[in-house]
This record gives sequence, structure tokens and C-alpha cells, in this order.
Amino acid sequence: MKKYNEPLALLLCGIVLLCLSAIQPHDYTTWWLEIMPILIAAPILIATYKRHPLTPLVYRLLFAHALILMLGGHYTYAEVPLGYWMQDWFEFTRNNYDKIGHLAQGFVPAMLFRELLLRHSPLHQGKLLFTLVAASCLAVSASYELVEWAAAVLLGQGADAFLGTQGDTWDTQSDMLMALIGALSAQLLLANIQDKQLHLKTA
Repeated sequence: MKKYNEPLALLLCGIVLLCLSAIQPHDYTTWWLEIMPILIAAPILIATYKRHPLTPLVYRLLFAHALILMLGGHYTYAEVPLGYWMQDWFEFTRNNYDKIGHLAQGFVPAMLFRELLLRHSPLHQGKLLFTLVAASCLAVSASYELVEWAAAVLLGQGADAFLGTQGDTWDTQSDMLMALIGALSAQLLLANIQDKQLHLKTA
């Protein structure tokens, strides 16, 4: 009997869900902009799977992150129903689904960067690794904000749904804070699980 291939199953499921997200989205420009990270990451993951497979934890986190991007692409981050439910439950002044996206922008890459550094660098578990992973996630967040700025300059009002600022003057700063919180919390919560899957002795 063939061994169950979880990464392949996640890939196929992701392709189906990505196609579903493309059915009558809010607008196709925003959809393309939001799901572009998936289209960049998926081929890289496929190309490196045999030589450099990742842990099940990282593949599952990447899949979850892809789902967040698909939802944001389909509805736009300012219009995702979950964000409106949160607005009602917690009496927020705006739809905060984009904050989930930016939390994931730190949470998921943190585990990816941590795994790559443990496997392909002299670093080991400890304060330096923790700090470099957090700094790398902040760099990703800052780079993404630059992409949003470039989109705003090039597309004008056509990029409003992609930016999703909803009139918040401090949206960029709060987005980066959420990414930092995600990077720190991921390492605190999941480092031991990742170490076990990497067959490393927990420090």
C-alpha cells in the first residue's frame, strides 16, 4: 500500500481552493495581488521537495497561510466576513481580518526561517537563532509594506482594496507589529514541536 503523502494532499487541496477563490472575487486585480505569494512559493516548494523536504509542521503552516491569502484575495481584506464577525464580537471600529494576515506573515515564516537556519547554517537553538528569526520576519513584513506602497503608486485607487488601510493612519506600523508578535509567539509555542520533527535534542 502506498504511503500517504501529506504535502501532495495539501498541494492538491490548495489548488482546488485557489481555483474556488478565483470564482467571482471582489475584483481580479486585488485577487492576483493577494495570491501572488502563493504562486511564487508553491513552485519553489515543489522544486525543492525531493532534495530538501520540510517538516510536516511547516507544510501545514504554509497551507494555512495560503488559505488566509485566498480569503483575503477573494473578498479583499476589508470585506472578509470573519473580520466583520470579529468586529461585532469584540466591538472593533473596523474589519481586522488583515491583522490575522499580518500575524500569519510573522508566525508562518518564523517556523520556515527557523527550520532553514537549523538545517543549513551553524546556528542552533538559542537566543541568537530566536533573534535572527524574528528579525527576518520583520524584514519580510517591511518588504511587503514596500510592495503595497509600490502598488499604491503604480495603480492609484485601483490598489485601495489591496492596501486595506481602511483609513487607519498607523496601519503600516500595526501590520509590522502583528508580524513581530506572530514571529515571537510561533517560536515560543512551536519550537519544541519543530525540534522533535527535525530530530533535534531540545535545549
